[in-house]
Amino acid sequence: MDRAPLRDICLVCLAVGVIGLSYGAISVASGLPLWLPVVLGLTVLAASSEFLFVGIVAAGGSPVAAVLAGLLVNARHLPFGLAVPDVLGHGRRRLLGTHLLNDETVVFALAQEGMPRKRAAYWACGLGILVCWPLGALTGGLIGSVVHDTDALGLDAMFPAVLLALIVPAFRERDKRRAGLAGAAIALAATPFLPAGLPVLLALTGLPVTAVREKTRR
Repeated sequence: MDRAPLRDICLVCLAVGVIGLSYGAISVASGLPLWLPVVLGLTVLAASSEFLFVGIVAAGGSPVAAVLAGLLVNARHLPFGLAVPDVLGHGRRRLLGTHLLNDETVVFALAQEGMPRKRAAYWACGLGILVCWPLGALTGGLIGSVVHDTDALGLDAMFPAVLLALIVPAFRERDKRRAGLAGAAIALAATPFLPAGLPVLLALTGLPVTAVREKTRR
């Protein structure tokens, strides 16, 4: 890879680690054992569903309901997998590649030209997150008894800000800009009525709507 995407991957992994601090601190401050956010970080490797799981359990909800909610939020990974099937590798390597599938790895892979660069970006970002996310959760859990109000630090704003910076260059193309704006409008309209994570999943409906509109114009 070139130096620029490698630098961006390092920044994203750092941001993931910082968000992991908040995740671990919230989990322990809510009365959950320290090992839980760390194990979830290693096995699930999906921040939104993990935050949702911890929030439901900490509020007294059923762990089964929390798992189902996390699975529903992670359903967005299905179209992600369809976008990068050749990047994941083959055989046993494909199993690990599938585990590393998330928003960031797919964004970096699709931003590269040529399959070797796509694979390099995907695996560099995926393995970096696999280290930084659980490590951040562990560190945050250790200080969770000291920092009770992690929202006051504004750590939750860093992650979406980094992702937005990554996708802004793609908005130079009219079709992608139209799809992104349609998805954003759908997500904003659904946010007051749906649980956290579902509006983002619903935003994917902006893709076929935009495609149909473009086909009609032609």
